Amino acid sequence: MGSNPGKNTYLDQVVAQSVALEDDLRTRKPVAPAPRAPGGPPQPRGALAKRAQRVGQSGPEQGTGPVEVRVTGVWRWRTVLVPPNAFVVHTRRGRAEPLHIGLGVSFRYNPAADSYLVVPGAMQTILINAYCICRELQGVLVQGYVQWIIEDFGTAYRKLDFSDAEDPMRLVNIQLREQAEAAIKDKVSTMGVRDVLSDKQPIIEELTARLRAVAEGSGDAQADGGDRGLGLRIVTVQIKEAVVSSSTLWENLQKPYRTEQNQVARLAELTAQEAVSAREAAAQRSSEERRIENERELSQLRARTEAERFDRETAEKMRRTTREHDDRRAVAELAQQTALHAVRLEREQHAEQLENLRLRQELRRQEVDGELALATARQRAEHEGELLVVQLERERVAAANAQNDASIRANLVASLPEIVEKLPAPAELRSYQLGGDLSGLASVVAQLNGVVDAWTARRAAGESAAD
Repeated sequence: MGSNPGKNTYLDQVVAQSVALEDDLRTRKPVAPAPRAPGGPPQPRGALAKRAQRVGQSGPEQGTGPVEVRVTGVWRWRTVLVPPNAFVVHTRRGRAEPLHIGLGVSFRYNPAADSYLVVPGAMQTILINAYCICRELQGVLVQGYVQWIIEDFGTAYRKLDFSDAEDPMRLVNIQLREQAEAAIKDKVSTMGVRDVLSDKQPIIEELTARLRAVAEGSGDAQADGGDRGLGLRIVTVQIKEAVVSSSTLWENLQKPYRTEQNQVARLAELTAQEAVSAREAAAQRSSEERRIENERELSQLRARTEAERFDRETAEKMRRTTREHDDRRAVAELAQQTALHAVRLEREQHAEQLENLRLRQELRRQEVDGELALATARQRAEHEGELLVVQLERERVAAANAQNDASIRANLVASLPEIVEKLPAPAELRSYQLGGDLSGLASVVAQLNGVVDAWTARRAAGESAAD
């Protein structure tokens, strides 16, 4: 069981578990309440006294344990409010039967004469770790769990201890766990190691039968109206795991199977290697054949490719040569057409230049003829004008010569107002009286005629010089 041959480890575990069990089975009593003041209300007892110490007597009480119970009111006029998922039993002093019992029952409470007990109604789960000795005297650890629930609370609160203020189900769970471990150990002691490890159903059946007989009572007794057990109902029993305590034994138990599996694995490995070798040889041969076939196909493909490339290059060279000759021919033809067009354009340009020269000469001739004609016409006009002037001057002179003293006087008298207008304003006015002979006036007129003749001759001389 252990590494030290002189030490009994299993015995030490059993002793330690027994000590822990004795400690767990001791009922944990609540702390004694403080003494009541003289003349004050009676102090509550039990679990209610512990709650009263936490919250006081003046306000509503809220439980802090596994069941949240609220107590409202003061002194004798209190009400206990129980959650709907909790069992409660309410008793009163002087009455043999409870006043209230059931699931989620709330009631009025007088702390001077009443007492009540509240227990969770939810399903409970007990974890089991049973250190067992099998038929071959080998240590085996069996792990499982049991789930139970209160079915008849009227029976359960009379037979079971729910007085723990912190966890009312603690002592009941410990008792059921011990009974379950004892049943598992009794069953495992009659079984071999391999049976325990391979088939756990006999352990489950034995454990279920024993726990139901304790918790629910036997079927015959219930039919006769006798013992109804503890008022509990076993919901399910399961074994999770079974482990051999000795690691050496566990390895020895695994060796035959491991050896057999190693042999099967080795044979399978050899068979697989032979198959793999054959497949590898076949695959290598197939690969070599495919390689040779691929090389042959590649050679043919290269030859076809080279031939196609040569044909393509030859055709491309022929096309390029033909294209170059065609381009050269087209360029030569274009050059010839360009030269002919240039000669034709030059010829047309020369003809146009000759025509322009002829037109310019003709235009120059016309201009010269026009200038000559214009000069001739101008000279003729000037000559005719001079002749006209001479004729006019001759006629004027003739007319002037034809005038007598009477006409001269009349013209002078007619021109006197105009002459007077053009004369400057006189600084002084003098009057002269002419009388008698007018020969002086005739001399004045003669002088004026001489002035006019001189002016006319000078003007004619100036125009002749301008021409």
